[in-house]
Amino acid sequence: MTNPLLATWDTPFGLPPFHLISDSDFAPAVDAALALSRENIAAIAGNADAPTFDNTITALETADELLGRVLGAFYAMAGADSNAAREELQRAFAPLLSAYASEVSENKALFARVEQLWDQRDTLDLTDEQQRVLMLTRRGFVRAGAQLTGDDALALRDAKSRLSVLGTQFTQNLLADERSWFMPLGADDLDGLPDFVIATAKAAGAEKDAGGPVVTLSRSLIVPFLQFSDRRDLRQKAYEAWGARGANGGETDNRALAAETLRLREQRAKLLGYANFADFKLETEMAGTPAAVNDLLMQVWEPAKAAAQTDAEVLTRMLHADGWDGPLEPWDWRYYSEKRRKQLHDLDEAELKPYLQLDRMIDAAFSCATRLFGLAFAPLDGPTYHPDVRMWEVTRDGAHVAVFIGDYFARGSKRSGAWCSAMRSQTKIGGDIRPHVVNVCNFAKPEEGKPALLSYDDARTLFHEFGHALHQMLSDVTYESISGTSVARDFVELPSQLFEHWLEVPEVLAEFATHAETGAPMPQDLLDRMLGAATYDMGFQTVEYVASALVDLAFHNGPAPADPMQKQAEVLEQIGMPHAIRMRHATPHFAHVFAGDGYSSGYYSYMWSEVMDADAFDAFQEVGDPFDPQTAKRLEETVLSSGGSVDAADLYVAFRGRLPGVDALLKGRGLGPQT
Repeated sequence: MTNPLLATWDTPFGLPPFHLISDSDFAPAVDAALALSRENIAAIAGNADAPTFDNTITALETADELLGRVLGAFYAMAGADSNAAREELQRAFAPLLSAYASEVSENKALFARVEQLWDQRDTLDLTDEQQRVLMLTRRGFVRAGAQLTGDDALALRDAKSRLSVLGTQFTQNLLADERSWFMPLGADDLDGLPDFVIATAKAAGAEKDAGGPVVTLSRSLIVPFLQFSDRRDLRQKAYEAWGARGANGGETDNRALAAETLRLREQRAKLLGYANFADFKLETEMAGTPAAVNDLLMQVWEPAKAAAQTDAEVLTRMLHADGWDGPLEPWDWRYYSEKRRKQLHDLDEAELKPYLQLDRMIDAAFSCATRLFGLAFAPLDGPTYHPDVRMWEVTRDGAHVAVFIGDYFARGSKRSGAWCSAMRSQTKIGGDIRPHVVNVCNFAKPEEGKPALLSYDDARTLFHEFGHALHQMLSDVTYESISGTSVARDFVELPSQLFEHWLEVPEVLAEFATHAETGAPMPQDLLDRMLGAATYDMGFQTVEYVASALVDLAFHNGPAPADPMQKQAEVLEQIGMPHAIRMRHATPHFAHVFAGDGYSSGYYSYMWSEVMDADAFDAFQEVGDPFDPQTAKRLEETVLSSGGSVDAADLYVAFRGRLPGVDALLKGRGLGPQT
């Protein structure tokens, strides 16, 4: 039979035929696709005609078309619905794909054609977009080692191959630790837990066949457990298990992998002529240098630490009033902070959650996209990789724009966190190819027949990932290599973090925050209290994030540490990390940094983008309308549709007229002077 991955996909909008694909189809499909890619590269490099943009750069853009199609389907499944076979395939594919990438970057004849075009760029009559693609293509070759020869070229190839293996193993170790641990809860272990937490724990227990409620290491369950459980001993047990992911010894321990990863990254950077990996990585980002990153983070760190320390004093008094001696511990913070939020804002999670239904929050995100950009969303039937997955066709004025895919619930086969990816990216080569965009979250799945309820943080996550999806769906460029989210890492979070602001627009909540049982809108008083608490506990949230970003930067801005855990401890001591707060992502489970090098030396990028998103939303507030059509049109034309076709700073200036400072961020987090 024909391998369904290699056949024509006779499905709605060319979606992968997941209903026909078996795990055994992937390896032969990847082999066939790699063989075709190699043939295409050889044809480009060996072309007897003089290099032109079309026969070299455009040809490179389409050389891996089949491979991209196969891997788009595979990695969607492997990340969100893993199993033993898919994990084994990931381990097998990592070195194969790294070897192929090295073959391309080391192809001297191919690079010579690119270099010749680069030398002739001023005489080629290229469009601005083509000039940008040519520059990025050449830069990618150089940064991949195209100018290296001999032993240096071999060493770089080996380093990159090993790094690909390490990143895959790091991810799988983390998933294994998250999947294997759970804590059963007896009748006496439910003290303080609201009904929604108990219901979530029962659903998790049913998935684990545990015979009763359990706490797992899914954020959507463990965080509310830490907020509400009166059992300090159980909070400590759960928190320490959460913090120990990737550091439990044995086959799934990630500490040695992290050390080797950092060493190989340093080697890679030095082979390419850089002092360290941070210099190499940040060269192409908006920040530009490690010094600029450190400056931003420290501007935020000091006021955040001061706010957190003030809060810690209050929470410590609450701890002592409950009869506990000693210091406030990390497993205490969320518990007493939730109680304090109730005192200060007359607000608790159990009161809010019935008004934050998953389906209504999806509707809210869609409604905002409709009002801002004219998009319409219609449910779509078609093959999916898991029964929980939902799909919509996205249109504008009746014309197809994209397929949007939502995979919202936590499960043991899904890696933690939330992300946006494109199984197919927008391009205009070979026709008007529209994207297939996936949002993956890890919200607690409700009991059968019950609505899924979100925390306010969950709702923000949904809006965040949908902001990334809009960046993909509204992309309007010719070349796939610069479409959608193919932008500087410290710019890619701007659309996502900007879209979060619409969740805080009162009229959006008034319409879509409706009670799960009664259908009544959130009372105005509750809405006001919820928005009034938007910056509550921001010292804690900022400290745990900035500490992680500073450790990431320190790992890469200098010699690779032989013991990353020791280096982590040194950095935290140097900056004065509060005792009761830990890094959001400790090294053994810091997947942003070690599951691949996407956010390595780049975890700061959320904050760099936040400097812009706070200022960007002000553009709507300044005209007095969060849905102002002209401002929305300018945002789409400058930022959302442009992908990487223009330098990120230039795109932002085109939208806003200037680059912002850090003041808007501090104000937005409640850490700066308030006006």
